[in-house]
Amino acid sequence: MQFPGEERGPIGIAFDTDMGAIDDVLALALLEGLSSKKDPEARIISVSVSNPNLEAAAFCDAVEGFYSDIANREIPPMFRRRGSGLPIGMATQGKVPEEAPAMLRGALGKLDAEGKPVYSHDIHKLNDTAEAAALIRNAFTAQHDQNAAVVMTGPATNLVQVLDVRGAKEIISQKVRLLCVMGGAYPAGEKAEYNIKTDIVAAKRLFAEWPTPIVASGYEVGEALLYPAASIEKDFGWAENHPVVDAYRAYKAMPYDAPTWDLSAVLYAIRPDEGYFKLSEPGTISVLDNGRTKFTAASNGQHRYLILDPAQKDRIIQVYTEWASAQPPPRELPRFLRRLLEEQKKEEEEKLKRQQQQQPKPPE
Repeated sequence: MQFPGEERGPIGIAFDTDMGAIDDVLALALLEGLSSKKDPEARIISVSVSNPNLEAAAFCDAVEGFYSDIANREIPPMFRRRGSGLPIGMATQGKVPEEAPAMLRGALGKLDAEGKPVYSHDIHKLNDTAEAAALIRNAFTAQHDQNAAVVMTGPATNLVQVLDVRGAKEIISQKVRLLCVMGGAYPAGEKAEYNIKTDIVAAKRLFAEWPTPIVASGYEVGEALLYPAASIEKDFGWAENHPVVDAYRAYKAMPYDAPTWDLSAVLYAIRPDEGYFKLSEPGTISVLDNGRTKFTAASNGQHRYLILDPAQKDRIIQVYTEWASAQPPPRELPRFLRRLLEEQKKEEEEKLKRQQQQQPKPPE
């Protein structure tokens, strides 16, 4: 709920992902980087996983906790709250992967010298996750009008369930300015893209019923923009252990440059006016029965798709590597905590002074 005179703040991002490939990991890292910088460009208002995979949800929780702990590094341990405190939503429907991607196991299974997990998380069973549709809908209600965006980097399973929540379409229309989808291929895909074909029924409904403008980033965009392995090797050195690095190394034999399909949706949602991508004319995106996408131009259409400008490739990759690898600056201490620590320091100094005064003087 918003209040009169309350500052709008940066745009709130609802991030819905299947966390099934390394570009999902890099997209979450990019979102963390742009939302945790000193002057944040976005706020993460929800994170949800669009397949019923506890390890995917646990990884998202571990990443959120990792970045939160780094940001809180100057807060005394006794005053820290573990992790970000942000619940992770998870779908309860859909195909359950036979085995979690190696990237998830590579990070979640990493142990320290004492045999304990390097990256802690609070998700071990279904009840540790949030119901995704309710989580996303409730996140919207707390935003200023037109100050939220949705980034979807997996199947549309969760988002169509949000549409079924009573009154949700009205809330979405009021609060959300844009839905950015990584899915399909444009203007007409020759084959079905993974995120679309995984849940064709949901994808059809999403493009037909979602009440805000939609910008889609097709397979062809991320395929042409590769995340350099060199960045993984050198840009994340500020942390001895980093879940993004461990996931990247476990995903495929190093060194390899990874397609950045999902990062484009995050970047456009947060920086739509920076000219990184060109936009198609307005129109309508439809999903065919075989999972292929088709764009039909229409002056009153609510849909557009991203077009890669070759002249912007180096600029885009620079943004990806700079902010996906960025270390969060130390979080400012709350005023009450600063005052409390100052009082404690003053008391300790006075105690030391009294002890020094009470010590016997050496004989003359």
